[in-house]
Amino acid sequence: MKKLIYLFLTVLIFGCSGDSVSEEFDNTNGNVQEKFISSVAIISNQDSQENRVISLSYNSDGSLNTINDGTETQIFIYNDNNELTNVSGGGDNLNVLELYESPYEVFETGEVVVYDDNGNPQDIEFYEEEEVYDNETGSYYYVTKIYTAEISYDNTPNPYFYTLEAAGIIEVLDGVQLDIGVNAQLPEIVQARMFFPLNNPSRINYKNEEGQILFTTNVNYVYDDENYPTSATITNVRNDEVTTYSAIFQYVD
Repeated sequence: MKKLIYLFLTVLIFGCSGDSVSEEFDNTNGNVQEKFISSVAIISNQDSQENRVISLSYNSDGSLNTINDGTETQIFIYNDNNELTNVSGGGDNLNVLELYESPYEVFETGEVVVYDDNGNPQDIEFYEEEEVYDNETGSYYYVTKIYTAEISYDNTPNPYFYTLEAAGIIEVLDGVQLDIGVNAQLPEIVQARMFFPLNNPSRINYKNEEGQILFTTNVNYVYDDENYPTSATITNVRNDEVTTYSAIFQYVD
């Protein structure tokens, strides 16, 4: 879970409905209480050096101002119309929110094969080039292998939706579908649009070409009365090796 990665532009045209992200979110989740994340604490059960707290601050008008991971800060910059124009500062802070991350960089060279009934990406195919040694020639060559990711969701809203809306990101994603000619068609924006989850992801199984499970991520959440997570336990299993993390969510009062 280290990188936020994307899909190719062309997949969007065939994969997404005609609705905007906002419309799809409302259609899937109904009347959801707006809540904005103020911090996420991540605690490793294996290595305390991996522990971190991501803090978010907001402007007086409700727009997202900064994200800080204790080391670096990203500042969100808006124009006079309150439209997001730039994000300054270094770091990987947004990635820490892990909206659509993968240990296999699944979204870099993949495509959504099946959406579930709620419009979430359910089955994904992704491709990796692997180096193979040829004993006869004494040289290496590359073969492309197809892997799959199967994603399950809790019947709860994506808890990052309104935080991303406060950052102007939902408006950018909506622009992908509303105007095929605008700058929002940058590949990374389109790819994020393709993989945007409307519900809260709770399990991912990664499989090889033979259908064998290589890696599993399972997340058990504790929810409040508005179906927002207050805590989570993340369990990763690979080759019988189990790693676990805890997450604690805080929201703006």
